Amino acid sequence: MSATLKQTPLVATHVAAGARMVDFGGWEMPVHYGSQIEEHHAVRRDAGMFDVSHMLNVDVAGADAAKFLRRLVANDINKLTEPGRALYTCMLNPQGGVIDDLIIYFFSPTQWRLVVNAGTAEKDIAWMHRVATCEKFDVTITARRDLAMIAVQGPNAREKVWSTRPEWKVPTQSLIAFSAARLGDTMIARTGYTGEDGFEIVVPAQEVAGLWSDLATNGVVPCGLGARDTLRLEAGMNLYGQDMDELTHPNQAGLTWTVSLKDEERFFIGRKALEKFANPLVFTGLKLCERGVMRAHMAVKTEQGMGEVTSGTMSPTLGVSIGFGRLPQGVKQGDTVQIDIRGKWVDAIVCKLPFVRNGQPVEHVK
Repeated sequence: MSATLKQTPLVATHVAAGARMVDFGGWEMPVHYGSQIEEHHAVRRDAGMFDVSHMLNVDVAGADAAKFLRRLVANDINKLTEPGRALYTCMLNPQGGVIDDLIIYFFSPTQWRLVVNAGTAEKDIAWMHRVATCEKFDVTITARRDLAMIAVQGPNAREKVWSTRPEWKVPTQSLIAFSAARLGDTMIARTGYTGEDGFEIVVPAQEVAGLWSDLATNGVVPCGLGARDTLRLEAGMNLYGQDMDELTHPNQAGLTWTVSLKDEERFFIGRKALEKFANPLVFTGLKLCERGVMRAHMAVKTEQGMGEVTSGTMSPTLGVSIGFGRLPQGVKQGDTVQIDIRGKWVDAIVCKLPFVRNGQPVEHVK
């Protein structure tokens, strides 16, 4: 492994546990600890945990913090009125392309937190500073690399977190989805990237190895990037750089719901481009009808024209290959299309997302 790769505070823990380490966007990360399939099932059936410390917590504070964020992102942070509440959104460029997708947490009108993707963190921070400086917003933007983060996911995840850290139960047991509690430098959010319940826990970097060890002792299964990818695909969740990027508009990636156009006087960056754009594509799920595995960039042939797979994998829960497709307008749920898998056209069914909810296949993909 290259010594130039960035490392989370847990890298020694992963190596000691026998994890297979890989280069993930410039970070040395575990892809699995022996069996990606077993890790996937642990999250669907019990509780698993992921090192997501490569992602970046960014604190935005100041008199203009709310005005700045209403300009910066496509969703409207005015929806957040209770401390601790959060929303998912995209940060766009002037052409309407997705610079990054992220979560914003509201603590007070002058205190907010963003959690951004690892691979885009540096450009995200540069873009935020550029907007703040050029448009003269009174804000401070602080990248918090002093913090680390563990995602604990699964039907038993919250109970296992509480039995590991009993003092966290009272402050977090009433949290609803997309909300968080702050306990000093610790933030515990009821969010995740697997389609299961659980917490994403932010702690000071020096405390994360102890927390990871205690969770493992309490039966929470360490999981790597492989399981994270199959879980998020089953849950219908996008991956930045694969399902969308700076050349992709939110409505080309199934993310129209993350854009708020209700306030006609809120001129967020990229709004004009979105309002003028006529989207010729639909973003949908694909389920393979035969043997084989869909992968990104495979061609999709439909009666309306050609499209492509943006993400694909073998689903451990369904036992067949699933994926996301960007297809021509007019393609409908239930249509049969063909995927080019190594030169062979293989039938697939167009279906709604997600494929799996609460550990079980949804009705339309059974």
